[in-house]
Amino acid sequence: MSVPAAPHDAPPGQPRKAALAAWIGSALEYYDFFIYGSAAALIFPKVFFDESDPANATLLSLATFGVAYAARPVGALFLGHFGDRLGRKKIMVFTLILMGLSTFLIGCLPTRAQVGGLAPVLLVLCRVLQGISAAGEQASANSMTLEHAPPHRRGYFTSFTLNGTQAGQLLATLVFLPIAALPEDQLLSWGWRVPFWLSVAVAVVGYVIRRTLQETPAFAQQAATDGVAKLPLAVLLREHWADVLRVVAAALIASVSTIFTVWALAYATGDSVGLSRSSMLWVGALANLVALGAIPLWAVLSDRIGRRPVFLIGAVGSAVLMFLYLWAISTGSYPLVLLLGILTFGVVYSAANGIWPSFYGEMFSTRVRLSGMAIGTQIGFAVAGFAVTFAAQIAGPDGDDWFSVALFASALCIAPIVAALTARETHKVPTELLGERPAQGAANRETVTA
Repeated sequence: MSVPAAPHDAPPGQPRKAALAAWIGSALEYYDFFIYGSAAALIFPKVFFDESDPANATLLSLATFGVAYAARPVGALFLGHFGDRLGRKKIMVFTLILMGLSTFLIGCLPTRAQVGGLAPVLLVLCRVLQGISAAGEQASANSMTLEHAPPHRRGYFTSFTLNGTQAGQLLATLVFLPIAALPEDQLLSWGWRVPFWLSVAVAVVGYVIRRTLQETPAFAQQAATDGVAKLPLAVLLREHWADVLRVVAAALIASVSTIFTVWALAYATGDSVGLSRSSMLWVGALANLVALGAIPLWAVLSDRIGRRPVFLIGAVGSAVLMFLYLWAISTGSYPLVLLLGILTFGVVYSAANGIWPSFYGEMFSTRVRLSGMAIGTQIGFAVAGFAVTFAAQIAGPDGDDWFSVALFASALCIAPIVAALTARETHKVPTELLGERPAQGAANRETVTA
């Protein structure tokens, strides 16, 4: 991994450190978050739910995956408020500790066979804590990197947050590969717990890295001059309500990720198709590996031609390719599944996924940036999280109506396309003028240049 060089006018080493902290922190956070997704598709239906009704058990297990997304808007309100009042660094540290703790506890939970209906209740509680943590993770990391970045390379710097997310998914998949290969009795008794227990190391490493960060110059200047907003949410809704709605709509693009990562995995390994768990986990692993290279390249392109065209490539392309990917699974042809999985998720989806941190963050001013990104994205992500549950219902009683699921996933890409078409292009706007209306920006530009 190549960490970008620091701008000349930034505190020594801080932009590079911010990019590295965002990358590692997101990788570790989303390792925790996505091992849950793999377990929800492959293991939890048999461990926490009634095995006598496999279809319903799978549906309930996938619903617990969506529960975290429902909790995320609540977490965004809380963490966004304090992030814009107390600073980006404090929220980055808090979210990492909360995610590590809640994930470790999942690995310690008793099963349905041991405590009956209490088991899924405890599972949902831990999942809610994961969701609250994730609500503040990306928004704080994105704000940190964007506000440290050189103005002409904000897309590249902020892409390290999403690059880390892909690395976390890749790590989660690689951890599950040997686990999924265990004999069934060992897998269901103790094997599935090991990836969750590893979150202790995740929390420790991330904490050490993030504690060494300095607060961003933009936030420090805001606090020292105009002061922080006492009620960031009130300012956000008064001055940026249209951008919040735009981010909510654009964030629905995450439905592509959740359907690809969770529903397609369950469909491919189910009775109707019958591909092996390990082979499908390799599809996700290789797609994420390709994404690690594609994301920074798309981000560099967005720094040159703008955020909107790159985001649209990802949104439109994903809407089309989801049909081809799910069709490939229905054929049972593994080489075709592998090829289209890498193309869909590793290359095309990365165009939208890699540049949204800069695209969304540049819509807001410094005093409400973390709140705006957190609330806007997490409401959209909440819908995306439950897209998995809706997909399971749309797929019918046998879970094999892939065409209807593909149509559903593509329909969810329409709102992001409209949001991008109506957004302002901001890749050339100076950092201190981001989020300001044209008249306000012109006045401030005179002040800045005076």
